[in-house]
Amino acid sequence: MLLLFFFFNRSLVVVHFWAPWAPQCAQMNEVMAALAKEHVQVAFVKLEAEAVPEVSEKYGISSVPTFLFFKNAQKVDRLDGAHAPELTKKVQRHASSSSLSAGTNDSAKEDLNVRLKKLINAAPCMLFMKGSPKEPRCGFSKQMVEILNKHGISFSSFDIFSDEEVRQGLKTYSNWPTYPQLYVAGELIGGVDIVKELEASGELDTVCPKAQKLEDRLKTLINKAPVMLFMKGSKQVAKCGFSKQIIEIINNTGVDYETFDILEDEEVRQGLKTYSNWPTYPQLYVKGELVGGLDIVKELKESGELLPILKGEN
Repeated sequence: MLLLFFFFNRSLVVVHFWAPWAPQCAQMNEVMAALAKEHVQVAFVKLEAEAVPEVSEKYGISSVPTFLFFKNAQKVDRLDGAHAPELTKKVQRHASSSSLSAGTNDSAKEDLNVRLKKLINAAPCMLFMKGSPKEPRCGFSKQMVEILNKHGISFSSFDIFSDEEVRQGLKTYSNWPTYPQLYVAGELIGGVDIVKELEASGELDTVCPKAQKLEDRLKTLINKAPVMLFMKGSKQVAKCGFSKQIIEIINNTGVDYETFDILEDEEVRQGLKTYSNWPTYPQLYVKGELVGGLDIVKELKESGELLPILKGEN
């Protein structure tokens, strides 16, 4: 009933599915409170995910925090995880579009087309599907993923269930009424039947880009920045105590560094253990060379060697 009240009284509703035991949820509640002051026309609602299992199941809530965006009682967007900048961006975008008058529909359509163009060009090979490659949510999407993986094709994906605006808009934009949809270099290839035909003719391997070998990908990642930290979570929200401690130590040195969230990529998470011959996370690299984990970093800090190493002086 509470949700219905908000749906009928606000054009945009942001629902935070949270849990009291998750510290990242408490942090995102603070972000929501700040956004609520800035966007008074938007309703921000908190739902304890485990207290409303039927609602959580209906909307596929499998982790916290998760944010759902509703316009006129219809789900239009979704954000999984504690990503404050992305939440802010989505709220701003949807709040802005909600305030458009009826006379600006053409402008809104143009904005959607710009967004769709960015999405289909987000990677050399983009798959718009139901679910994710790890958890396809329809048979056709599952078949498409299996074919692409079998041929070692590198692709990124977009879950059309996570954004109703994209789901409906892309059908018109591409003039293709069903999903999945595969794009290469921003051009529509087609659905699963077309991809099966390309596979049968031998053309699929020439049309789609091949996946980078894991070893080459790992080399690229550890050399992405002079100081690279592979961790659970991000600089903003560490998702384990060891990662949180190492971030605090590095932050205190004032040295710039980049991070990679190994929870977002299982292939990297497992592959880097073998590549580096280091079985745990976090892992710190300087100029492509492994320094070590939290214990090593603590020892280097105590000995006064950490700062010179991070600066590449040793």
